[in-house]
Amino acid sequence: MNEALRLAKQGIALATPNPVVGAVLVRDGVIVGRGFHTWEGVRHAEILALEEAGDRARGATLYITLEPCSHTGRTGPCADALIAAGIAKVVAACGDPNPLVSGEGFRRLRAAGIAVEMDSEAQADAEKLNEAFFHFVRTGKPLVTLKSALTLDGKISAPEDNTGWLTSARARAHVQTVRHAHDAIVTGIGTALADDPMLTDRSGLPRVRPLLRVVLDSTLRLPLESRLVKSANGDLLVAGTSAASPERRKALEARGVEVKLFDGPRGRVDLRDVLSLLAERKCLSALIEAGSMVNWVALEGGVVDKIFLYYAPKILGGLQSLPLAGGTGRASRADAIVLERLTIHSIPPDEFATEAWVKKG
Repeated sequence: MNEALRLAKQGIALATPNPVVGAVLVRDGVIVGRGFHTWEGVRHAEILALEEAGDRARGATLYITLEPCSHTGRTGPCADALIAAGIAKVVAACGDPNPLVSGEGFRRLRAAGIAVEMDSEAQADAEKLNEAFFHFVRTGKPLVTLKSALTLDGKISAPEDNTGWLTSARARAHVQTVRHAHDAIVTGIGTALADDPMLTDRSGLPRVRPLLRVVLDSTLRLPLESRLVKSANGDLLVAGTSAASPERRKALEARGVEVKLFDGPRGRVDLRDVLSLLAERKCLSALIEAGSMVNWVALEGGVVDKIFLYYAPKILGGLQSLPLAGGTGRASRADAIVLERLTIHSIPPDEFATEAWVKKG
């Protein structure tokens, strides 16, 4: 199962909008087949493992990170293929919440006389790999993670000079692996103007589709000479409102930028509508990397599912340095936004990151 999990990880950013899946076939204590799913490869992990194993698949045990599918989509049902190949046993790390599968794959296997066993020790790791897919299947919405770099006293920028980085090169490299695992990245026009970022996936790892870069820009102020616009190649969406100048829209579109209008409260872009568009495009996950105001709007609006905060061993202090989330905030401690299932990621020698889910309901 550890090998199946390792294989599944190779599908990150290559399988979307499908889940990542790894499969290993074992016969007489020897691995006879391996496979992991990619969108462009079409075939599912277990089919690839069966093809590698050939006749050696008969009587073998399949270790797989996700329940075999039982419906016809881009491919036929994997459960039927396993039955036809004469597999003796299937060990799975977790079930598939997709209503088209959701236990039916296991039922078919058992009905055909194939033993099915759940590996509870691997379940958490397997579900973690597909948390965005599971969330999308259950809610129809992208899994939204708010990411930021902070000082130990919770500041994201100083009132004057903000050149340089808060965190180390090692922490920033870790950020790129987080970006790599997402389908879209969202920022605000304030960050775009202040930092002139690229917002690209610089992990160096392959992906099936480019990271979709989204800028929330009510009046379309994004400079035509910005690095975002200059590098636009079907991967830049600027979300504005009807208050924007038609001329600005035409100028951006002439440079290959996609512009969509989302009128929200107080003349701002409606972030929920932006996320609905991402869902229509089967973006399973979105990473918010923005400034203090956008962070608060996202948190207060209830669209953030997770946070991923990188802490630098520094203190800025002062009342003018910007906090993680600005806006009006919550008036009392009892009304604070609560996080749960918190994980600490150590980034030696002196940094760390916190990953946690926003408690809802």
